Amino acid sequence: MNTLIDQPILPDGPLALPATDAPGFALWQLLESVCDPEIPVLSLREIGVLRAVQPGPYAWQVYITPTYNGCPAISQMQDDIQSCLQQAGYHAEVISCLFPAWSSEWITLEGKDKLHAYGIVPPHAIATPAGMHHIKLVPANTHRSVACPQCGSTNTTETSHFGSTACKAMYKCLACMEPFDYFKPY
Repeated sequence: MNTLIDQPILPDGPLALPATDAPGFALWQLLESVCDPEIPVLSLREIGVLRAVQPGPYAWQVYITPTYNGCPAISQMQDDIQSCLQQAGYHAEVISCLFPAWSSEWITLEGKDKLHAYGIVPPHAIATPAGMHHIKLVPANTHRSVACPQCGSTNTTETSHFGSTACKAMYKCLACMEPFDYFKPY
């Protein structure tokens, strides 16, 4: 995996598909079929991992940011992107970017809807002034209500701060007794 020190300024927020006449639109369409290996209902763009696609000197450059440093799925994401584009006849370089750090704010609205339909509660929004980034040193003591994706009840409790992946917490609904994941805000 390549990490580029002199990377271009990447967008800070959820990405929409570019206009149909934009350079690389065909690549963006192909990349919509590349899903997160741990949450297969979300494309890498919808979860905010795909940050940019641009022509490079020898190949298209595809910039991705892992959901957290050390994410075990990042090499699978890189392989999936390479495979998808090679099958379509494109040469691409997948570049992993650790700055700016991924934020759950980058999940698109359609991605949040898909998470909820899949049974994972999307992360609550984090209000941040433009150009500012949160640095979490300790967990906040504020408790937010997390509604059950099955029955909608807010009578829920966190059973484990880490769910099926480190970016999710495990919750249980006390109304319908169903367990569910909550995608933690970062």
